[in-house]
Amino acid sequence: MTARTVPAVPGHAWAVRLRHGRALLGFTGSTLLIAVPVFFLATLITFLLGVASGLDPAAGLAGDSPTPEMIAQIRAQFGLDRPVPVQYLDWMGGVLHGDLGTSWFNGVPVTELILQRLPVSLSIAGGALLIGVGLGTLLGIASAARQGGWFDRMVTVFASTAASLPPFVVAIAMILLFSLWLELLPSAGYVPPSEDVAGWLRSIAIPAMALSVDVVAELARQLRTGLVAALSENYVTGAVVRGLSPRRILFVHVLRNGAGPALSILALRVPMLIGGAVVSEAIFNMPGMGRLAADSALRGDVPVVQGTLVVSIVLVLASNLLINVLLGVLQPASRRRS
Repeated sequence: MTARTVPAVPGHAWAVRLRHGRALLGFTGSTLLIAVPVFFLATLITFLLGVASGLDPAAGLAGDSPTPEMIAQIRAQFGLDRPVPVQYLDWMGGVLHGDLGTSWFNGVPVTELILQRLPVSLSIAGGALLIGVGLGTLLGIASAARQGGWFDRMVTVFASTAASLPPFVVAIAMILLFSLWLELLPSAGYVPPSEDVAGWLRSIAIPAMALSVDVVAELARQLRTGLVAALSENYVTGAVVRGLSPRRILFVHVLRNGAGPALSILALRVPMLIGGAVVSEAIFNMPGMGRLAADSALRGDVPVVQGTLVVSIVLVLASNLLINVLLGVLQPASRRRS
């Protein structure tokens, strides 16, 4: 008796896609279940830090000879005369509606102040992320494809050296190279993209490159390690036996299964990029969110500091959520284990 070939079931491919889609939605939902409590806990700590600081706007706004009535009026104006739990619930309700409060010293909404500065910080951190992912992925893939060769050794030396350099040292070195010696890029200042796109790219080039060095090094190292491990799996041998091209094996099968460690490292590097943007803004005299937080902290403007911390928390959680979902898409096995 000869075996009969079972015809393909109509709609089977759609059923598989639907099953994978449901699994991805479940994975995303489980990630959100973790992110939401983290957000509320982080914002609670942020609020309590402002309360614990003991700062009071009445000390700066009441003048040289304040009266108890003036101080009480100022405290009532900002809601500081109410119990701390009531203050937190009111502040948290505003946060959930996009209202981060009002600056104690200039009366401007904190949301407005942050929206004025946020594009600068996002330009630096986003540019560093793009450079880090692009160059780190390229070096990691090329190093794994040529493992044991001279290029692989060069990438390993570069990654080990670059990972040990603080960003501000790299920034100073790049200022010397690109601004003072080659005179190609400005060493300070910021140009909005609405005014001049080319000027905007030139103004963020050095800060973004300096901030991306650590990301490039770690991403290249982890991606190289993951790809080398994936290349030794049995399914790679099977793909070679079936006659698949080395390019298809590397980019379709191996990269999908070996990118996990690199994505995990990338999730850890995003908060460092946001924090590093603060240092970059100080070095390159750029009016970003980090400078706003630092200046507000020196003045004791608690609502502005709290607002910048909340925005930073949201950015970190959103980026980690995106990376976790991407990890679940690239590695269905990890999604099933979750």
